[in-house]
Amino acid sequence: MEVERVQTIAFSSVSVDIIPPEFIRSEKEQPALTTCREQIPQVPTIDFSDPAEANLTRVIEEASREWGMFQIVNHGIPSEVITDLQKVGKDFFELPQVEKEAYAKPADSKSIEGYGSKLQQEVEGKKAWVDHLFHIICPPSAINYHYWPKNPPSYRAMNEEYSKWVQEIGQKLLSLLSLGLGVEKNELKDSLGGDELKYLLKINYYPPCPRPDLALGVPAHTDMCAITILVPNDVQGLQVFRDDHWFNVDYIPNALVIHIGDQLEILSNGKYKSVLHRTTVNKEMTRMSWPVFLEPPSELAIGPLPKLINERNPPKYQKKKYCDYAYCKLNKISQ
Repeated sequence: MEVERVQTIAFSSVSVDIIPPEFIRSEKEQPALTTCREQIPQVPTIDFSDPAEANLTRVIEEASREWGMFQIVNHGIPSEVITDLQKVGKDFFELPQVEKEAYAKPADSKSIEGYGSKLQQEVEGKKAWVDHLFHIICPPSAINYHYWPKNPPSYRAMNEEYSKWVQEIGQKLLSLLSLGLGVEKNELKDSLGGDELKYLLKINYYPPCPRPDLALGVPAHTDMCAITILVPNDVQGLQVFRDDHWFNVDYIPNALVIHIGDQLEILSNGKYKSVLHRTTVNKEMTRMSWPVFLEPPSELAIGPLPKLINERNPPKYQKKKYCDYAYCKLNKISQ
């Protein structure tokens, strides 16, 4: 059965001020009714080049405990590497629809890799105003180049270059987050699979929406991975839930947005918080983002770090294989 993509729906809706009913959120979700625009707290911004490791550890630990989200500046990735990543991603989504469909996720696939519009079980039949492309960028043994676009021709080279840099960011974050828990630097990386830790890239494409007051790009969720490292474009849309309100997250040029995910909350036995967030859309402009999800191997069981468990701090989470956790998460099964 042919799937109608959001990009196609958006194009056909340009001249009218309506959207299909399956994209209209309930009043408790509609961004126009639920976004707080007063006394907006600021997500922490952290200078990732701080040479004082103890200080950098402290501010990252605090942000991960209090917010579950922070932005890093002076991270070392050259601006042209990020610009090139964004350009080839944008060029892919501007290809004719038939070319993009060549990379569509097969209906019977157990993997989430590929081009598509639906990621998880839809609550009340409501759809998200987004198309996406998933593919693994590391480690080499896990890469399936079938889902890497051949057009634009430089897509592979630009993504491979970005992969080198984002792995360095991921390694440093895991080391500092380990120190923030009072364990050895390599503890979190080893507990997440060591060199088998997967870096899964997703490109989100949120086309202009005639009714951004009613729709969401991605509904409220936490990320099921360990950490998310996200490159946004300059169209604001990310929101974080804090103090029972939804707040906009400011766009900072050249910053990376870091999300603490479910697996890190579990490993830390609840010290680090998996952040609840969502994405809004824009009436005139296309928003895009490039999150990279750091995921353990599917058969690896994740539970609280044994070194953190004692009589005063008993385990708060059950140990579970990541594949089982992901299945329950995507299919809205409680766990």
